[in-house]
Amino acid sequence: MRLLLSIFLIVSPIWPLGKNPLPGDPFLIVNKQTNTLAYIQDEEVRQQYSVATGRTDELTPQGLFTIIVKARDPYYRKSDIPGGDPKNPLGTRWMGFDAEGTDGRIYGIHGTNNPSSIGQYISNGCIRMQNPEVEALFDRVPQGTRLLIVKSGQSFEELAKEYGAMR
Repeated sequence: MRLLLSIFLIVSPIWPLGKNPLPGDPFLIVNKQTNTLAYIQDEEVRQQYSVATGRTDELTPQGLFTIIVKARDPYYRKSDIPGGDPKNPLGTRWMGFDAEGTDGRIYGIHGTNNPSSIGQYISNGCIRMQNPEVEALFDRVPQGTRLLIVKSGQSFEELAKEYGAMR
């Protein structure tokens, strides 16, 4: 009986570590090859944004993650810069995800105080966006949203189908 329960949990579509999201759920994809982020909702690519990623390929982790922390005007701990300060490199929003077993406070999608960095390979591992764009995305992305980070020649539609966000 215990073996059957274990097998059921592993193959069950309700198992939380599987290929979420369900079709229709919000889903984010970052392609490090093009430095582009796609916002997918209701099985459609709704918006694409230019982003900045890690200055080396290893800095921005690849895989399927979950947005677990959200903050408006985030505090920048490294340099003790309060949220809302024009010197804050995190910009106006933070959406932290659980890469490499972290708690959503190390890796994130965030704004920037350096708009000219967008489109470049320049960050310490986070995904940077223009402040107005991250603000709009922040309001559409609930905690628990799945995030796929890849370096791929596949289209966003192909990746979304592969990961269950589109049929």
